[in-house]
Amino acid sequence: MSDYTDYFNEVIQAHVAIEQWLAETRDTTELEQLLSRFSADFSMVSPLGRVLDFDALNELFSLAGGKKLGFRIELSDLRGIALYDGGATVSYREQQTDATGLHSDRRSTVVFEKIDERILWRHLQETFC
Repeated sequence: MSDYTDYFNEVIQAHVAIEQWLAETRDTTELEQLLSRFSADFSMVSPLGRVLDFDALNELFSLAGGKKLGFRIELSDLRGIALYDGGATVSYREQQTDATGLHSDRRSTVVFEKIDERILWRHLQETFC
């Protein structure tokens, strides 16, 4: 059995930071800390099929910071897919809600790269359930 603990912890910690950034007015240094979790070569396919790179992610977080009152993220079903010297691939389920009652449910797969013991988000694929 392979140990995905560090990667699962990164998924959880990153989502705590995302939840706080989106739900509350935060200092811009926290945005910098949040973005430092992502590779400069980051790519993402959103649940609607939109392709984002690191710059688009930066813009998305910059515009949305503090604007989703009551925003909550619940994670479940963390599973390891592949573990290798330079990183890992894991999947998880993510349910989001906000103060308006808006709810979304998605399954996500993330490819991590590990550089000098730092775990970075390299690619993320999200699909609505």
